[in-house]
Amino acid sequence: MQHVELVEVGPRDGLQNESVSLDLAAKRELIRRLVAAGIRRLEVASFVNPKKVPQMADADELVRSLPKVEGVTYVGLVLNRRGLERAIESGCQEIGMVIVASDTFNRRNQGVSTAESLAAWHEIAAAARQAGVRAQVTLSAAFGCPFEGEVPEARVVELALQAATSAPAEIALADTVGVAVPSQVDSLFRTLRERLPQVPLRGHFHNTRNTGLANAYAALQAGASALDASIGGIGGCPFAPAATGNIPSEDLLYMLERMNVHTGVSLEAMLETSRWIEARLGRSVPGMLVKSGGFPRPAARGSANRGNA
Repeated sequence: MQHVELVEVGPRDGLQNESVSLDLAAKRELIRRLVAAGIRRLEVASFVNPKKVPQMADADELVRSLPKVEGVTYVGLVLNRRGLERAIESGCQEIGMVIVASDTFNRRNQGVSTAESLAAWHEIAAAARQAGVRAQVTLSAAFGCPFEGEVPEARVVELALQAATSAPAEIALADTVGVAVPSQVDSLFRTLRERLPQVPLRGHFHNTRNTGLANAYAALQAGASALDASIGGIGGCPFAPAATGNIPSEDLLYMLERMNVHTGVSLEAMLETSRWIEARLGRSVPGMLVKSGGFPRPAARGSANRGNA
């Protein structure tokens, strides 16, 4: 049986772009539910300027308050050395650094050039390793940029090769604005699998143009060992115009289960959590499975199993 790790990013990437801000107790309950469902790696907060991302203003307090669960890793996103220090002080076991593949987007997102973010990654990776914290890096907008347009595969490969010199625990390729198609995903993942065979690869796909699940499948087939998803498909990037949420965790789980790909995560528990987050946000979430339910469904008691073509 094939296996892939599901990394839940709803508490960070999901909530950061929502108009309704959950309080600390609700965030803790969301994380508790996700862990109870079987998620073992969660991106729970970003240690960035709270004026720019107010939904993450309580990141330090949140992480400090989370229970330590054996086998569960809480991941904090950082963009600079100060973010790393906050993540370490709060108790994150893993940090993820972001480098945007296009210079314009990197400047808008992080206030510095791509080259400067790459230099910061080298410093952060070394400091994290010294502190005993796992460090991985995401190459954002790896398939396209809302400001510069197409991002050449060669540029992303070169960034990955440079980032790999600081021995990341993993490299993630992110379709931040949801423009990728499966052929692009297959090509980039296979190229990096060949060039960096020792580095695990993770896929992070937004569903802006409804290609997210197809891209996740392509990444899995091309050698990705982990896939990001967000409960209910909530979220997006506050610095990318019209960027919608990640692929819904429960929709991805349904596809993987039907493909006999093991994740160790309960689909029913994730569906229940998706309904729970809908109630907290006061709106329907983008995910489809929360609307349709899984398949096959038990036949209704005392009735024939009928359907329409």
